[in-house]
Amino acid sequence: MTMRSGFLSFVFVLAVLLFSTPAAAQVDFGGASSADKLTVDTYLSVDNIHPGSEFYAAVEMDIEDKWHINAHIPTFDYLIGTELNLQEKDGIEILGMSYPEAVQYRFAFADDELDVYEGVSYIYLHLRASRELEPSDYTLEGMLRVQACDDEVCLAPGNKEVTITLPVVGMDQPANQINRDIFSDEALGAIESDVPEEVSDDVEEFAALFDEGNLLIAFGVIFLIGLALNLTPCVYPMLTVTVSVFGAQTDTNTRRVFFKAIMYVLGIATMYSVLGVMAALSGGLFGGILQSTWVLLGIGVLFFLLALSLFGLYELQVPYWLTSKLGSATGRAGEKSGVLGVYISGLVVGIFAAPCIGPPIIALLAFVGARGDVMFGFLAFFILSLGLGLPYLILGTFSGLLSKLPKSGSWMDWVKKVLGIVLIGVGFFYISLAYNPELIYYLIPLTLFIGGIYLGFIERSTTNGAYFPWVKRVVGTAALVGGIMFYIGGQKPSLEWEEYSQSRVEESLANNQPVVLYFSADWCIPCLELDRMTFTNDEVIDRMQQFRLLKVDLTNFDSPESEEVRQRYNIAGVPTVVFLDETGEEYNPIRIVGFINANEMLDRVDRMQTKIAAVD
Repeated sequence: MTMRSGFLSFVFVLAVLLFSTPAAAQVDFGGASSADKLTVDTYLSVDNIHPGSEFYAAVEMDIEDKWHINAHIPTFDYLIGTELNLQEKDGIEILGMSYPEAVQYRFAFADDELDVYEGVSYIYLHLRASRELEPSDYTLEGMLRVQACDDEVCLAPGNKEVTITLPVVGMDQPANQINRDIFSDEALGAIESDVPEEVSDDVEEFAALFDEGNLLIAFGVIFLIGLALNLTPCVYPMLTVTVSVFGAQTDTNTRRVFFKAIMYVLGIATMYSVLGVMAALSGGLFGGILQSTWVLLGIGVLFFLLALSLFGLYELQVPYWLTSKLGSATGRAGEKSGVLGVYISGLVVGIFAAPCIGPPIIALLAFVGARGDVMFGFLAFFILSLGLGLPYLILGTFSGLLSKLPKSGSWMDWVKKVLGIVLIGVGFFYISLAYNPELIYYLIPLTLFIGGIYLGFIERSTTNGAYFPWVKRVVGTAALVGGIMFYIGGQKPSLEWEEYSQSRVEESLANNQPVVLYFSADWCIPCLELDRMTFTNDEVIDRMQQFRLLKVDLTNFDSPESEEVRQRYNIAGVPTVVFLDETGEEYNPIRIVGFINANEMLDRVDRMQTKIAAVD
């Protein structure tokens, strides 16, 4: 702005205020108010709000034709800008706010164009509901201050009441995206947020992938995440089951074996996709199907049945009445039954992957739940599970062709018995989960010890090769050593956790002691890995003594107590480790979801110490 125009504008405002001459724009301090020249309405981005969730609200300003209101940041300092002031509300946090983009308009009485709003404009709010909110309708109230002008007159500034109704519901009720035409990605991207970027990086990365419009790249990333799940220890039982299922096949046709492997992977994909969509829509734990004692017991018995079939006691087949119906049309019932059998095996094996969660999976669950699109959710998790299943497509194909290897007689019988011993150990593992997880550290070593003696020194399989007896002894000895090491590892000292209660949390905070909450369950495989591989590390044990260590048992997932604490701390899966500072606030960037090793755990502790020191 030039010095001349600034001076003229100042003279104009002074003239308006002092003389109210007809030749100038008049400021009307009586009669109509600026607030009368617009209507205000409010909208939410979701139809229901879950405790602990983030969402958006929009305040719509519908300004009368021929009228304008000053922008939030007006052109000149002496002009009165539009401003929304909301009263603080316990349990509702305003994370960010954005005002509309101004348009430039030249009034008849002004030399310069002014930044104003016209027509329909929106003020956007980024909000978060506290985890402690009880289901009910809440209101966020405030005032919108505006000043309206047309080409002839500027009205006195006025306040418009704003009320935003927030329907908070329990986690058992759905929360779907609505008003997508108002809450466009472009509009939401303009909100200045006070949330640390680390908190929602994974979710934002997923959103960014799809917002950029390149679905091929986005789904490719999801496929790679599924492939990376194979690096998590809790999918290892799937390897053994796959080899046992296909190793017992007698079909030597490469194309048919490959087709069966595809059906096996489709079974895995079907189960994993259904579990993922159910978890995303219900807000339940990913892998919560394993919470039932009877389900765990059934899986253990299934492993025993598979093991006995590998020892040659019988051959597992689909019932004849079913195979005859499937094969009646083509006359190839045996082939159909094999396909159906491996597909059902894939469905069952898909359950084993259910507890294998990590930050990317939790982020994908949150992203799918936020979109509220069932078909998108199924497709995303289907592609994820195809990545998970790719190694099993290769493993199943080659395992199914083992019978084509030369001289596959006696030594192959011994290999099947090795797999049988492994399956017996896995069966004991799931049965222990059903009754008492501590039994794992006795039954598994016992299985390896007895199995090693049998496979290496008692089993009578022989071949003409000179190396086979040595192979048997080496495998048997390795199993003996593995059993001993497993037993010793199970007896190592670990972190001592107190049973969780909210009163203990409050007691620690009253004493200015930070708290670590460990959410676990008896049926959670990664929890056992944390307990015996991370929490037994001497340095981890030493460094964690500065915290009050509380363990939250979510084994009975559907109990009112479990539901209350899950909602309080926004828990989406187990294991989850939450760090609270002395004030009770969680340090979100270091939240742990899934298994991490001791070095990663120590890094989290260092970051928590840095945060506490910064606050002090």
